[in-house]
Amino acid sequence: MNFVPHTPDDVESMLQALGLSAVDSLFDGVRAVVPASQVPDLPGHSEFELRRQLWDIARLNGRPDQTLCFRGAGAYEHYVPAAVSQITGRGEFFTAYTPYQPEVSQGTLQAMYEFQTMICELMGMDVANASMYDGASALAEAALMAMRITQKRRLVVSEALHPHWLDVVRTYSANVEPEIVIAPAPGGRTDAEQVMDLVSDETAAVIVQNPNVFGIVEPMKVIGERLKSLPALYITACYPIALGMLGTPGEAHADIAVGEGQPLGIPLSYGGPYLGLFASRMEHLRQMPGRIAGIAHDDQGRRGYVMSLQAREQHIRRERATSNICSNQALCALAATLYLALMGPSGLRDAAEQSFAVSHQLAEQLAALPRCSLRHGHPFFNEFVLELPIAAEDVERELWDHGIVSGLPLGRWFPDRANEMLFCATEIIGESAIHRLIAAMEEVLP
Repeated sequence: MNFVPHTPDDVESMLQALGLSAVDSLFDGVRAVVPASQVPDLPGHSEFELRRQLWDIARLNGRPDQTLCFRGAGAYEHYVPAAVSQITGRGEFFTAYTPYQPEVSQGTLQAMYEFQTMICELMGMDVANASMYDGASALAEAALMAMRITQKRRLVVSEALHPHWLDVVRTYSANVEPEIVIAPAPGGRTDAEQVMDLVSDETAAVIVQNPNVFGIVEPMKVIGERLKSLPALYITACYPIALGMLGTPGEAHADIAVGEGQPLGIPLSYGGPYLGLFASRMEHLRQMPGRIAGIAHDDQGRRGYVMSLQAREQHIRRERATSNICSNQALCALAATLYLALMGPSGLRDAAEQSFAVSHQLAEQLAALPRCSLRHGHPFFNEFVLELPIAAEDVERELWDHGIVSGLPLGRWFPDRANEMLFCATEIIGESAIHRLIAAMEEVLP
């Protein structure tokens, strides 16, 4: 049964206000518009029958633990310590909501504070917020933040930025009508010289992703060094596991650093949304979106966790609000905090180095297949583009029949790259998985 909060008297009062005689009359308008022939005849099922039918449908979906997966393109399968799900599933965390009352939300606030601290250390930045909805919306918020700080509307964006993230930036900022200028990425890598040629006095920010959408490591520090003397801000979008090997955004002189936190202990879950990471230099603190948890002390010197900053219009005057983000991804942020704490700096570096090694082993063997070659010659982290002798989508379909999730056919994003596939390998891919993929590719390719 459904719980209906209205008493019969309440229902009667509402019907009188609407001038109706019965609840069923509410649907007369719908019946007048929708022809009876278009109303589906839905059979009734018992709960058991319905559950069995839904499970049958669910089994049609491929699961990472039942297939080999060589796809990244923004969501990555990494090893997750068992303790992560055990702790995040505890009732104290799983059911916690917005910490409006700090005195009864100390555990949630402390988890947020620890998360912020770890993200600052990971990114080499001064301050981080308590998380955003996902990596793409974090980047869009960073673009808006840069435009507020500089009072300019020109964004220079690398051509090698993930196209979905660029779409989100365009949508998010449509009301302020930014001028988005695309910086060329010849050979799949952003050209620092051409970036600087596009930066003008009206530029609010330069946006570069590292590793970029093709998996290539960008010249982040070179770009950052050249932007230091200019008023334009430097926004970097990072892959957090790669930071175990590559330099941090802070070392590259970034003003704002964002990222997708999914690789930090969060399962693939149908593509998200996951966890947006957002960090900045201290001088821009007051322009940051979202929430920031902090530490305070009472008159007896006792420590307490508090909500130090909530810069949304629900809490402050609308004209001073930096964002209308309604919440933070607290449970996902907790998972990332636990992952980072359990792995530690050495564990994170091990995951990065193993991903790097196995992806290069995979790339070498795939490039050795007849009429196949690596599309780009630049250093990459754990993703690379393979040029195929036939359409990548045909290869994708054939590999699925072998129980393998292939790399991403790039023609879906770039129509002129129909024969190219973006492959990914992380530390969970072993040699037997590579051998199985190579054997299947030898069958699939002409």
